[in-house]
Amino acid sequence: MRYVKLGSTGLDISPLALGCMSYGTPDRGNHAWTLPEEESRPLIRAAVDAGINFFDTANVYSDGSSEEIVGRALAEFTRREDTVIATKVHGRMHEGPNGAGLSRKAILAELDNSLRRLGTDYVDLYQIHRFDPETPLEETLEALHDVVKAGKVRYIGASSMYAWQFSKALYLQRINGWTRFVTMQDHYNLINREEEREMYGLCADQGIGVLPWSPLARGKLARPWDETTSRSESDSFGKTLYGTLDSDRRVSDAVGAVAEARGVPRAQVALAWVSRNPVVSAPIVGVGKPRHLEDALASLDLELTEDEVRALEEHYVPHALVGF
Repeated sequence: MRYVKLGSTGLDISPLALGCMSYGTPDRGNHAWTLPEEESRPLIRAAVDAGINFFDTANVYSDGSSEEIVGRALAEFTRREDTVIATKVHGRMHEGPNGAGLSRKAILAELDNSLRRLGTDYVDLYQIHRFDPETPLEETLEALHDVVKAGKVRYIGASSMYAWQFSKALYLQRINGWTRFVTMQDHYNLINREEEREMYGLCADQGIGVLPWSPLARGKLARPWDETTSRSESDSFGKTLYGTLDSDRRVSDAVGAVAEARGVPRAQVALAWVSRNPVVSAPIVGVGKPRHLEDALASLDLELTEDEVRALEEHYVPHALVGF
């Protein structure tokens, strides 16, 4: 494994992050397609054995059970000092007041809950899962600064927001001397490239490492367009992201054509395209089967030609922003 720096930090990460939303107790939360612990552990172990040291989860994934499964597996399969654990805060974790959002109360409570579930006394990367318009941004940013200074968090990151919101946050952090965001986890793949318009220029200018979620467009770029899976049939959020434009199918077909000419699976081509963007530190890949991990690893050695890149990009048309 060839490790890279996370954005402009000194932190060494694998150039792939294992997305852990796939792992969780199926009857907890709203992801019935998740893999229970006994099926998750071999996949996490395989990722560790392959040299992946970067694991991304969230408190809301399967109502916290993703963090529990990942925490137990990593404690057994690797050393804490070799591992980069990322989790997130924002989504609703309990009913009633203060059960969601980015207030100081919510951040402090949910971080402690995540640490307990993960079985660790610190998180390497703590990310705000979405922007919270109902909480003063200064309150959120100062709370995040405080958990870093308390030693419970090493770095902080953000996810899926408008570039002006992220820019404002970075400005407030600088003028107040608060710990700065070092990452942006956002929606980016061949079907939806809207982040290239403003967010990626901002991230390049500010030295922010980008961690794209859904780099395979919920699997739409890894299989023929009309082919479905048990997850795609039950993933209500995923259905809102893709297929709204006829061009989406044409982009998918282009991935298939390049993959066939190369003699490799589609997933390798789609991931290689994401990774070639210089602002991307590590795509977040979901691994539900051993071949998913094999394709992700192989994509790191696949160099696309300029002609192939043009073929992959030529059918793209502007999309509405989704996933915020």
